[in-house]
Amino acid sequence: MIDLRPVAYVNGLLLVALGLAMVAPMLADLAAGNGHWKVFAQSAIITGALGALVAIASADGVTEALTIRQTFVMTTTVWLLLPLFGALPFMLGATGASVADAVFESMSGFTTTGATVFVGLETLPAGLLLWRGIMQWLGGIGIIVMAMVFLPELKVGGMQVFRSEAFETMGKILPRAAEIARGISVIYVGMTLVCALGYLAAGKPAFDAIVHAMTTVSTGGFANYDSSFGQYGAAVHYVAIVFMLGSALPYVRFVQLAGGDARPLLRDSQVRTFLAIVAVATLLLMMVVVSRSGRLDELVFREALFNVASIITGTGLAVVDYMDWGEFAITLIFFLGLVGGCAGSTSCSVKVFRYQILFASIRAEIRRIRLPHGLFTPRFEGRALTEEVLDAVMAFSGTFVLSLGVFAVALNLTGLDVLTSVSGAATALANIGPGLGEIIGPAGNFAPLSDAAKWILTLAMLVGRLELLVVLVLFTARFWRD
Repeated sequence: MIDLRPVAYVNGLLLVALGLAMVAPMLADLAAGNGHWKVFAQSAIITGALGALVAIASADGVTEALTIRQTFVMTTTVWLLLPLFGALPFMLGATGASVADAVFESMSGFTTTGATVFVGLETLPAGLLLWRGIMQWLGGIGIIVMAMVFLPELKVGGMQVFRSEAFETMGKILPRAAEIARGISVIYVGMTLVCALGYLAAGKPAFDAIVHAMTTVSTGGFANYDSSFGQYGAAVHYVAIVFMLGSALPYVRFVQLAGGDARPLLRDSQVRTFLAIVAVATLLLMMVVVSRSGRLDELVFREALFNVASIITGTGLAVVDYMDWGEFAITLIFFLGLVGGCAGSTSCSVKVFRYQILFASIRAEIRRIRLPHGLFTPRFEGRALTEEVLDAVMAFSGTFVLSLGVFAVALNLTGLDVLTSVSGAATALANIGPGLGEIIGPAGNFAPLSDAAKWILTLAMLVGRLELLVVLVLFTARFWRD
């Protein structure tokens, strides 16, 4: 049997930290002079007290390092428990949300998906708006640490190619995770502060600047208004573009840059490929808009670039309804969402490096067919790719496509049309935010969906955020055998 005490201990400590995080929105409601602060006080006490009891009860089982099996369980349970307890303020608070709505919103926050079931965001208490931002901000930094430490160690989806990229874990996951987190946290906090200052300089109110900085840098996409960023001007849009794209780059490169070495960032093939995709997609969307409207100006460029940056990074902010741009634009935006950003970023989806590995493998196979006696080895960043890495990428890619189909069929069975089902499954599994169609498109919202559809999407967000295989391996009998 797996000793679950170390897993429970970590989960308990994180619940305590989550309870402490609820103090900030409580103070925001106190400062605003509304009685909603009591909801956060209650939620903080419940979450913190339960977390402390679990940590104390399991402290005697803590060892120096987690085993691989314990790490699989811990990674999944953390991303399950935090959204469950993070949903408390929505159920107890002003929204009076049902369990399905509250858990959906909370899971969307922590996984930085950005899909919402709430309408009339402008009327929500300040504490709830701040809490939505905090959830995404915490989820964003959690995603980076998971991508840099746990997933490479667990050999999930080809992530092991980054095991020695900047930090050597050597099997000691938790100590190394703390060391990595310290370096990344400084960059993450710094980017959030600079983003907030950028929004302030661009004319946003202080509260909006803080909340939106958290949801932009985390590539989460929660906004304080139903119109998202539609009511803001060019300066705000460009600040958002810079930080959405910046947060989709590998944070470890920023750590190296802060250390005085810019070469890894400039030479990273992921970064170059990602930015090239953004440039080409922006140009294509501009051509579409120009052909339909007959105008070519700064607004066309800004709206095209903003939507490309928002969708490919999985942020999901909106300034215009791209459903009005025609079928080609809609198709392009759909597939952009399935690309994603770079590994080790707050971004989501399949990720650029997996496509690079797939194309390297295909290129090597084509050359091998042409010259059967030749020796052709797929390479990534100049390094030969092992069969283990190639198998992991192939397994992830196949599982992603299969999961997309399963979730789309499940959503369709709840009564949703095909476009909403497929795009809903894609946006949840890839943690993008808006889907396609009138219901969940950029001008829509997930509120009209049935509870069954919301639970399906909640599961898809969890599975997608954990790179699929981390969750699926728990359902194999061999995993639980000694």
